[in-house]
Amino acid sequence: MSTSIAPKPGRTQRRTSRLQWRELLQTLGPILLVSLAAIWLMMHFVRPAPPHSLTIAGGPPGSTFETVAERYRKILARSGVELKVMATEGSVDNLNRLIEPHGADIALVQSGLTPPGDGAELVSLGSVFYEPLDIFYRGSKAMQRLSELKGQRIAIGPEGSGVRSLALALLKANGIEPGGSTELLPLAGEAARAALLKHEVEAIFLTGDSASTATLVEMLHADGVRLFDFARADAYVRRFPYLSKLTVPMGTFDLGQDLPPVDTYLVAPTVELVAHSSLHPALCDLLIEAAFEVHARASVLQSAGQFPNATTHAFRIDPEAARYYKTGDRSFTYRFLPFWLASLVDRALVVLVPIVVVLIPGLRFLPQLYNWRVESRIHKRYGELMALERETLGSLSEARRAALIERLDQIERSVIARGMPGSHAEQLYALRERIQFVRENLARSAEPAMGAAS
Repeated sequence: MSTSIAPKPGRTQRRTSRLQWRELLQTLGPILLVSLAAIWLMMHFVRPAPPHSLTIAGGPPGSTFETVAERYRKILARSGVELKVMATEGSVDNLNRLIEPHGADIALVQSGLTPPGDGAELVSLGSVFYEPLDIFYRGSKAMQRLSELKGQRIAIGPEGSGVRSLALALLKANGIEPGGSTELLPLAGEAARAALLKHEVEAIFLTGDSASTATLVEMLHADGVRLFDFARADAYVRRFPYLSKLTVPMGTFDLGQDLPPVDTYLVAPTVELVAHSSLHPALCDLLIEAAFEVHARASVLQSAGQFPNATTHAFRIDPEAARYYKTGDRSFTYRFLPFWLASLVDRALVVLVPIVVVLIPGLRFLPQLYNWRVESRIHKRYGELMALERETLGSLSEARRAALIERLDQIERSVIARGMPGSHAEQLYALRERIQFVRENLARSAEPAMGAAS
């Protein structure tokens, strides 16, 4: 006999509605989880928004390094990025400022310097200009070799300057080292110029990391002062691979006074723009663009387009910088949009890609997935019913028949209590008809047994 199931209509309707919503959420849940996982994964591998403030280690006030850093600052300000210029003693100090906590983010560094430690966290954005070594000295005749300075007083720059590091290397190659008869003084820039003019020293070493262009020009015009001609420049370049040989034709610095009076050879390290490896790619592009704007033009020491370039010495080239030098342009969004807007668009794309690739297709197939979940529950009951029907074959005891009828009632109750959307009502009632069919078969199989007993 069929079990009578008669729940209150209002309660049944509310329960059915809740069950349908739960079914929908269970179907939608995996799609949302996969989309969120894809967004998280994209966010994990994509850098955060670029900072709007950087610090560059430049050089002493008035030095060429500081002048270059100030020009970078003005160019980056056009894109809304604040570049703070940090005063330093020069290239060696710049490297130390990069390493120390809360120090500089980028720095101008003379080639040939060894980074502290293994330098793995530092990368180069490329070489940006030559930094010629200018050695001025007093003498009635031209000096042929640096070894002639032995036993004299020489200004080689303060601790932390690149000129001091380079001077010590070149003097050592000529047999002059600290602690000997030669007095090496920590003077640079204006102090070194004044000392030479006052006859307090016999020679001074000057480079752009510690001296201004004006100081160098004044020394060229000073009476009784000569500029050292590196006649053996080729040998120095072979000995020190980070140096380049520069030829200064007669009259290059001053045609009116014919300075220099003869063709002169200089040696020059290049200056690299060094940064932390964590520098944001967008800022890397901005800095290289600034370097192109400042250094790409021809000058008395370089040809047009020679700098900046990807040549490096002590530091590996940054991958983003290598891409820029190869392609010659910024990424798509930063190429056509203002810096702040391009940054926002880049971040938005990180979220939009998973939505387009995962979420939208998933929502498109949501109705099919929902129908599949509902139908799978109906098919599960059909499977239970077919298994029960197979058990009715053959003779059954009263106890066994009663147990089967109870299982049949449980299947019917689960179908009714589960709640199904109206779109599947036809399948649901077809299942109930099948349940009733099996129930009637069980009842008919019981009649012969009852007749035989009577």
